[in-house]
Parts: sequence; structure tokens; C-alpha cells
Amino acid sequence: MACFFLISLTLSATDRIWQFSPEMQKAYLLVLNLQPELALAQLNRINTKSEELHKMYVLSLNETIDILVTEDQKRMDQFEAHFKQRQQYLEDLPMGPEKLFLQAELNLQRGFNLINMSQEFNAVFAVRKAYNLVQECQKTYPDFVPIKKTSGVIQVMVGSIPDKFAWFMSLLGMRGQVTTGQKYLSELRSSKSSLNLEATILFYTIKGFINQHFSEAAEGMKECLKEQPDNRLVLFIAINMLMKDSQAENTLELFNVLDKHPQGLQMYYVEYLRAEALLQKGEYQKAIVAYQKFQKGYKSSSYLKDSYYKISLCYWLMGEETQAKSFFEKAKVSGKANAEPDKYAAKQLEEGKLPNTKILKARLFTDGGYYDHAASALKSIAPGELKSSKEQTEFYYRKARLAHKMNDIPSAKTFYLQAISMTKDNPWYFAPNSALQLGYIAQEQKDYVGAKKYFEQALSYKKHEYKDGIDSKAKAALDQLKSIKGKV
Repeated sequence: MACFFLISLTLSATDRIWQFSPEMQKAYLLVLNLQPELALAQLNRINTKSEELHKMYVLSLNETIDILVTEDQKRMDQFEAHFKQRQQYLEDLPMGPEKLFLQAELNLQRGFNLINMSQEFNAVFAVRKAYNLVQECQKTYPDFVPIKKTSGVIQVMVGSIPDKFAWFMSLLGMRGQVTTGQKYLSELRSSKSSLNLEATILFYTIKGFINQHFSEAAEGMKECLKEQPDNRLVLFIAINMLMKDSQAENTLELFNVLDKHPQGLQMYYVEYLRAEALLQKGEYQKAIVAYQKFQKGYKSSSYLKDSYYKISLCYWLMGEETQAKSFFEKAKVSGKANAEPDKYAAKQLEEGKLPNTKILKARLFTDGGYYDHAASALKSIAPGELKSSKEQTEFYYRKARLAHKMNDIPSAKTFYLQAISMTKDNPWYFAPNSALQLGYIAQEQKDYVGAKKYFEQALSYKKHEYKDGIDSKAKAALDQLKSIKGKV
């Protein structure tokens, strides 16, 4: 009875913003700094009843990030046991916003962990549980700020899901819009809640990966680094956004900062990203070393096929044909074709030949932001060197990408249209991504009718290596257009 009274007293003064004590904030920042053991030690020193629910959130987040980085099945098993205990504890509490928020958030975190461990079916039902709890919390306690984080993430997840899964989400009664999710995260970012840093990281990650607003995302993460210069998660997201914004040189500087803070979880995926940046710069031997370090430490099969294929490309670009062909064959039997880079690598491996080196260099230099080198590579290509229709199509696609990156919009539009025309019915990603980029250009020029046409065209292509990613981006863009009333 006394225990129940204490719990009721705690919940009667609900923290509707969620501001952590200095000691809890210290633990929370250790979690976001990817230092789970230090975070756990700090959390074990906090035994204040009034912070029991804050502590549960931070503990669960700590375990979730650990699993997402390590993909350790033993840790997943421990998480599942803790999840059941926490859910039982919450079930016994009186109804309130914090109870609903934590039930929703813990289910969402479990959903992410299940997806990461390739248990997609169970993950969907965990997310659906979280979705229903969010709906109840927002309806009953509309002024409870933390739920904006959970709701924002779910809105983006459901709103950008590829068409092949959309029917299933609809069948389960879930609806989502990327713009709504971003709105919730933006509101949480500007609040006094202790979750505002987490909301900022999520906000700019979505800006980049979903909206394709890489420059804005990169600038946002740079601002975040001014406040959290040594935070490893912030550095990691900033590296991703800078790479997507074709800033390989600046990315390599951030790797050096990250290297100075090795404490905490080993992020072997960082070595994959480092290798990508080095490959784009043309430092092929260093890229090989980074790819091999990634392969040695990373436990998942994702990116394995692609990394062996990229090592093959490094040797191919260095003129070492024997080594290139050896790793080309190794890539065929390594990893799985689940992640989009692996799917693309698998397609190239099926074709059975290594790419045109000049077109490849143009692609890599463009991706890295070395535009003068990319232009030189394209200018060096004589028409007779392009032997296949795929190479001829890719030539114009690469010209389009370079022109777009250099803000030569008229040329970019011309070359994108040429790439679409030349792709025809072939299962190459040149046409769908050209349509997607033309949609972004039209949207930027406030030609919303044209943007809608191109985004729908991007969705219309049935088979290509990057279908899930391009479809997700096109759907998110169409969702954004819907918010511009009277324009489409």
C-alpha cells in the first residue's frame, strides 16, 4: 500500500516536459556518446523514486543503441527479458501520460532492435503497439511534450515506407506523414525538454536520408557539433550527412576527431564510411585498408558484398587487374544482397565485368565533391570508348549529377531527361533517380505540378537496385507537396 502511494504521488506531479536532473542528464549524454558501460554505472548511482521513469527510459535507450551498433544476439536476449519486466512494471502503474509514453517508446525501441536483427514480422507488430499507445497518449494528454518524439519517428517511418509494404501498414490501421513527423520533432527540438538533443539528431537525420536535403542536414549537424563537439553519435550522424552532401574532404577531418575519442562502443561501420570517403578521393590503397578493417570487425552480413566489390574497384582503378578480378569473385560469394549497396553490387557482379574506369572515376569524384576531377574524367571520354548502351546512358546520367551538384540546373535537367530517354525499359536506376532529381528541381522552382509528375514517375519504375530508397524518398516528397495547399 505504501509503495502504491509513493508511485501515485510521483505520477500526480507529472513532468510534462521531461527535464532530467544533472545526474540523469550526465547518464543520458553518456548514452548518446555511445558509452553504455559508463552510462550504466552512472544510472546505477541514481535511486531517486521521482526519477524512476526517467531512469527506465535512459536504461532502455542505452540497451537499444548498444544492440543497434553491435548487433549482438546475447544483448538482444537480455533486452527482451528487461523489456518484459519494464512492461509489467508500467502495467501496474495508474494511468497517466508518462506510462503511455514509456509503453510506446519501449515498444518502438524494441521494433528497431527486431528490424536490426532481421525479425521484420515481429518488428511490425511492436511498432503497431507503439503507434496505438501514441494515439491514446496524444488524444488523452495533448500537452505531454515527450510523446512528440515517439510520434514523430513513427509518422516518418510509416509515411515513407516503400509501396510493397504500405498495404500491410494500411491493413494494420497505421497512417503516417513525414511532414507531420518532422513537425513533432521540430516542436520537441525547440522545447526545454531534456530530449531536445535526441530530437535534433533525428530531425536532421530525416532531413538528409528521407527528404534528401543534405546541405541543410549537414549544416544542422555542424551547428549541433558546436554544442557537442566530442559527442560520438553527433559526429557519426554529421559524417553521414557530410558524405551525402558530397563533402568527402570535410568528412575525413571529422573521422580524425572521432578517432581521438575511441572510448565506448566500437563502430566498425565508421570504417566502411571512411573507406567510402577515401575511395571518392582516389586514395585507393588507404580505402582497401579501411574496408578490410570494417570486414574484420563488423558482425552483420550487410555491406559485406559491397565492401569486397569496392576493394575490387580499388584494385581495378590502380591498374592491378589480377587482384581486382580476385576480389570481384570473392564478392560474389560474400554477404547477402539485403542493404541497397549490396543489391547494387550484386547487380554489377551478375553482369560479370568491371566498369568503365573513367565513368567510375567521374561518379566517385562527383560523390566526394571533387568536381574539377569529375569534369576532367568525363571530358577524357571519347564516344567510341562507350561500348554498351548502359555505359552510354550512364555517361549522360553522370553529366547530369555533376551539373546538378555544381548548380548548373539547365544542363542538369537536359542530361537527366536524356538519361531517362536512354534507359527505356532497362532495370537501371538512372531513370528513376533522374526522375526523382527532376522532381526536387521542380519543387525548388515552385513548379509543384511538375514536381508531382516526376515524383510519381520515380515511383513507377518496377525493378532497379535502389527501388526501396528511391520510392521512400519520392513518397516523402509527395507527402510534402500535399502540405502545400492549393498548389498541386
